[in-house]
Amino acid sequence: MHSESARPAQATGTGGPTGGFTGHFIDGEWAAARSGRSYPNRSPWTGEVLGEVAAGDADDADRAVDAAHRAFPGWSRLPPAERQQIFLRAADLLLARRAEVAAALAAETGCGRHFGDVQIDFSVRLLRQAAQLAYRPTGELLPSDLPGTQAMAVRRPVGVVGAIAPWNSSLALGGRASIGPLALGNTVVLKPSEESPRTGGALWAEILHEAGLPAGAFNVVTHAPGEAGAVGDALLASPHVKRVNFTGSTATGRRLAEKAGRHLKRLVLQLSGQNPLIVAADADLGHAVDAAIYGAFVHQGQVCMCARRVYVERPLADAFTARFAARAAALPTGDPADPATVVGPVINEWALALLDRRVKEAVALGARVLAGGHPRPPCYPATVLTDVPAEAELAQAETFGPVVILEVVDTAEDAVARANASDLGLAASVITADPRRGLRLAAALEAGIVHVNDQPVNDEPHMPFGGVKDSGWGRFGLGFAAEEFCDLQWITTRDTPRPYPF
Repeated sequence: MHSESARPAQATGTGGPTGGFTGHFIDGEWAAARSGRSYPNRSPWTGEVLGEVAAGDADDADRAVDAAHRAFPGWSRLPPAERQQIFLRAADLLLARRAEVAAALAAETGCGRHFGDVQIDFSVRLLRQAAQLAYRPTGELLPSDLPGTQAMAVRRPVGVVGAIAPWNSSLALGGRASIGPLALGNTVVLKPSEESPRTGGALWAEILHEAGLPAGAFNVVTHAPGEAGAVGDALLASPHVKRVNFTGSTATGRRLAEKAGRHLKRLVLQLSGQNPLIVAADADLGHAVDAAIYGAFVHQGQVCMCARRVYVERPLADAFTARFAARAAALPTGDPADPATVVGPVINEWALALLDRRVKEAVALGARVLAGGHPRPPCYPATVLTDVPAEAELAQAETFGPVVILEVVDTAEDAVARANASDLGLAASVITADPRRGLRLAAALEAGIVHVNDQPVNDEPHMPFGGVKDSGWGRFGLGFAAEEFCDLQWITTRDTPRPYPF
């Protein structure tokens, strides 16, 4: 899968969504991998090669870290007004390229119009909200019991932040991994997924560079399929990298945490979810079905927050099941560039095969298919199953695709108990006509995020995004980024000499 054709290691530009070479972005310059290796970036819908991508390794990651380390003093001391203007210009630049970015998301990741709009809008808001972080207070005065002592707690940027972002929401999550740390005065080395090197990495480099971000403040290192480990290990091992954030699977997050522990490196981890959507008997049927359809099948179920299980209280179960299954079966499936498409291609052949295997296993164990259930390569149609036994892999692991399990429960409290039995706890939602009951159920759910009278796929740049249990550590969100990407320093000063006992 890799091309060994020699490419010069000097700077080289990136291609658009349908061609060209996507290189690393290091110290303000485009560069090929030192090894000269590259790999083809393929469309999940057509299979065509969109362009060649630099196949980086630990040496390339070290170059990027060195550049970020050198850039840190200048970037962190830049006056707030100058930092603010860079993010505001970047927001305008991204908006001006909206149509191009949407096309690139469709071509590279199979992202349709609906979720493409979500990503672009989120990223613009992220940049505009990040612009105000330059003026946020960086500390507070603290009372001291020692007469004559003035004490303060001061937050300072840590230095270089390693950011590891996934393909499924490539633009938004590449930005979320990078913009908050940057806005606080850190420098960043971003490793996008091999499935989204352009929309998850190179595009951000283009926009931030054009907006005036100093060279070295933001760097991107790409890698070939199966070779993420070398880049990730280099970020963890480098003494210059003070924090690492990662969005992806629990299995990979656990491996990163184990390695980070050897280096006493702090991580922010947003990992897998088995997200429940609970429909109470008093819920408005139409609203509940609409919410569940969107929450389960947006971006063909390839969002960490997607509803994986829908629990319905028994009095509403028959009506909900019939309408929900019929809606799922009718969702338009196909070309992500078609505005009418709701369910586009899954990201690659491996993902399609995994979906097919897990659904077939569940059916063999006694599950019933209410909609979908048969692959239509490169797509997997919206699929609803019921009577899925607990031993089925589908019931245990996060299945990243348009497949949802429907369960009937006697009470919503029973649904909470079933949901809490999972090792995962990212997002959840409750649909009910009684908001007070909804809040009580939300408080009982073991999840980092709960939405009452909405579905679970929600995000805003300033919110505390993250999970509990095996769904991760720490919180993304500009309102909470300082806690994750700054060090807290205690400083005291005295007006007069202090008396000492000896």
